[in-house]
Amino acid sequence: MSFFSGTISKLENSLHYASTKNKTIANNLANIDTPGYKAKKVEFKDALQSHLSTDFQAKKTHPKHVSFGDNESNVSIKTSNSTTYNHNGNNVDVDKEMSELAKNQIYYHALVDRINGKFNSLQKVIKGGQ
Repeated sequence: MSFFSGTISKLENSLHYASTKNKTIANNLANIDTPGYKAKKVEFKDALQSHLSTDFQAKKTHPKHVSFGDNESNVSIKTSNSTTYNHNGNNVDVDKEMSELAKNQIYYHALVDRINGKFNSLQKVIKGGQ
C-alpha cells in the first residue's frame, strides 16, 4: 500500500522535469554568444501524448521484473536546428528563453509548495493534530 497513493513520486518526477528544463534553459542562455550553438528544448508533453496514444499494455510475468510505469526518463531534450537568429549560426532567442525560465520557475515553486503541504500534513498527523 502506498502511503501517499503515488502523489509524492508524481511530484518528484515533476520536480525532475522542472529541474531538467531549468538546466537546459540556463545552458541555452550561457551559450547565447557561442557560434553555431543550437538551442535545446525539454519535451515532456509530446512524449507523454505519444505514450498515451498507444494501446501498449505492459504485463509483468515475474515479480522481479522491472515495472514499466517507474521510468524516470520520460523527459527528452531535443535540439532545434530549424532557425538561426544570429549571424554566427546561433539560434538562441533570449526573450523566449527568459519567458520559458519564468514559467518554469512558477511551475517549480508550485510543485515545491504542494510537496511541502504533503509533508506538513504528515507532520501534523504524527504530532496528533497539534
